[in-house]
Amino acid sequence: MAFFLQKSSLANHFRSSYQKTEGSLAAPTRALHVEPGARERALLAEDPSLKRFKSYKKSVWRLKRIADVLTVVVVAGCCYEIYVKAVMREEARNQAKAAGGSE
Repeated sequence: MAFFLQKSSLANHFRSSYQKTEGSLAAPTRALHVEPGARERALLAEDPSLKRFKSYKKSVWRLKRIADVLTVVVVAGCCYEIYVKAVMREEARNQAKAAGGSE
């Protein structure tokens, strides 16, 4: 694991970014919080004309939930079919053994 950390470019990137900020008096990457101005508040305010387009979120959530349930049902059905085939094959083997051994 240590070998991969030494050789990976991701580790080198983290190491180099740490060395840059450690030795220098670099400004922090996050700026100080500033209250939004009038324009920003107007852009962030809720627009009543766009309200009708936001209604799709609930239907998308419902559709995802239905898809998840259907996926679970299909996977369970496949597992059940595999189980039934395995049990039937085992019973056929046992019957073949019983029929072959009794003769």
